[in-house]
Amino acid sequence: MPESVKAEFAATDLSMPAEHRSGFIAVIGRPNVGKSTLLNRLLGQKIAITSPKPQTTRDQILGILTTEDAQLLFLDTPGIHRPLHKLGEYMVQVAADTIADADVVIWLVDINTAPTEEERAIAELLQQLSMRKRKRVRLPPLILGFNQADRWGGDAATTSARIGEYLALLAWLDATPHRPSVNTAIFSAATGKDTDALLALVRSLLPIGPRYYPEDQVTDVDLRYMSAEIIREKALYLLQDEIPHSLAVEVDEFVERSEALTYISAVLYVERESQKAIVLGSGGSMIKRIGQAARPEIEALVGTKVYLELWVKVWERWRRRQNLLKQLGYAVEGR
Repeated sequence: MPESVKAEFAATDLSMPAEHRSGFIAVIGRPNVGKSTLLNRLLGQKIAITSPKPQTTRDQILGILTTEDAQLLFLDTPGIHRPLHKLGEYMVQVAADTIADADVVIWLVDINTAPTEEERAIAELLQQLSMRKRKRVRLPPLILGFNQADRWGGDAATTSARIGEYLALLAWLDATPHRPSVNTAIFSAATGKDTDALLALVRSLLPIGPRYYPEDQVTDVDLRYMSAEIIREKALYLLQDEIPHSLAVEVDEFVERSEALTYISAVLYVERESQKAIVLGSGGSMIKRIGQAARPEIEALVGTKVYLELWVKVWERWRRRQNLLKQLGYAVEGR
């Protein structure tokens, strides 16, 4: 977060220990490498939606973990990739801005996979950020987080070799003024194996600082946004590979009708009429299944029964149209 935002939220708490640490941790990586799974694991509850589909996360999501001696503010980011349309450009820009404002960066990779073209693009992005003299960007401490260790069967030599392959992508750091520290951690976000060690490492790299949020707060995301994300997650699972990237969800009504009932109306946007037919399903069967899958999770979130109505509309080429992206909240200021 920018210093202005930190100043806005910072509050003195004399009950905190003298060595209390706090700061913002950007979690970056290529699409579908497990960033949202890691965030949910570290927080001990679901904040970010997950699916087997790449580029599920489209925006920055804040997860707040408060302990006795630290407040760790995790920022889940969209998968970094070479964008093909305006939405892709927005997603990569969100990730880049998050890196620039972070106190620590966790670059998540899959220990079972050698560096891909997407990882090389991330290394290039980090290098570009380090050279932005006008913004005076200094890269924060970096953790190369090797995820999916539960599937890794390599011995010490092969593990060291795999780590070396990724560190080689950062060789340019040796010539960088104010070179940031580079650390490594091996763990499994899916099972929780060695994530406590990752947390300890992150805390050690954070600056001394106050708590920016109340200790019982776990995110700054509102219920309307979370409800839309839950609907999108269930649609991604149920629709398989047919239209994942062409789907957007917007909650247009969120009304507490009583202490026991919340009314939610949401629109699922697609880019073609043929996609609308798939989302609706025969006789409305698919849209009904999406609603049935989403409703219990939304009810647990809002704490009431939920009357959920879902609609499907066609917005042709919405991922390439700046005005439609802006309406959905996918717009970078000044672009």
